[in-house]
Amino acid sequence: MNRLRILDHVILLIGVFVMLAPVVLAFTTSSHDATTIHTQGLQFGWGGHFAETYEEVLTKKGGFTGEITGARMVLNSLILGIGFAVGKIVLSMMAAYAIVYFRFRLGTLFFWMIFTTLLLPLEVRILPSYAVMTQLGLTNTYTGLIVPLLASATGTFFFRQYFRAVPEEILEAARIDGAGAWKFFIDILVPLSRPMMAAIFIIMFVYGWNQYLWPTLITTDESLFTLVRGIKQILLVWIGSQIPDYNQAFALAILAMLPPVLVVIVFQRWFIKGLTESDK
Repeated sequence: MNRLRILDHVILLIGVFVMLAPVVLAFTTSSHDATTIHTQGLQFGWGGHFAETYEEVLTKKGGFTGEITGARMVLNSLILGIGFAVGKIVLSMMAAYAIVYFRFRLGTLFFWMIFTTLLLPLEVRILPSYAVMTQLGLTNTYTGLIVPLLASATGTFFFRQYFRAVPEEILEAARIDGAGAWKFFIDILVPLSRPMMAAIFIIMFVYGWNQYLWPTLITTDESLFTLVRGIKQILLVWIGSQIPDYNQAFALAILAMLPPVLVVIVFQRWFIKGLTESDK
């Protein structure tokens, strides 16, 4: 038994090393200057340009217009990630509430129609979505960046299963107390659904934060560029003998990892509870 436990820990440690080694390597490399990285490659040792690099990344204006900063890209990514996650939670909860508690004909059919959209990823519907946003004049806006991504079959499915597990006695008690549909939703279902909301928030925030294709297509104004796109932008400056700012690219990559990690750490307990809890 002890040998098996030791073997389990060895396997876990190997997995941790495999997962963390590239992150640590990117972090240490970001503390070197661009010339050293260009000539010597990735660096395992610590450099002397850590504070300088991260301060420059966050505050120095750059890009083709010379106006965008890393701090602005972080803000844009936060707006996209939070707006994406909150919007999906609101729409998914309302759709699941209608499907579960409003007994109307074809309700099950509508749910499965929503569920089948999981077979249509963003890449499949990206051109019609872009055409609609262009006709509405929503390109280069936060609305155009967030709204087309909000419909979520995944969130609707999870909330539907969660609502179906709520005891019928709670609904009956609410009706006896004179609670209407909206009051029942706000005062009872929303508080009960906090663990599931936290779980969906983590999933959707990380997904929205890491979006690259849609922000690249819908925004040409650098003031709306996200952090993930900014990393690519730095590596496109190879003009003549100019060396790309590899250290800044690695610094942006590290900064791009921090908010999702913090969100997972903060909501970790609720995340596990939301995905595993069945008794309300």
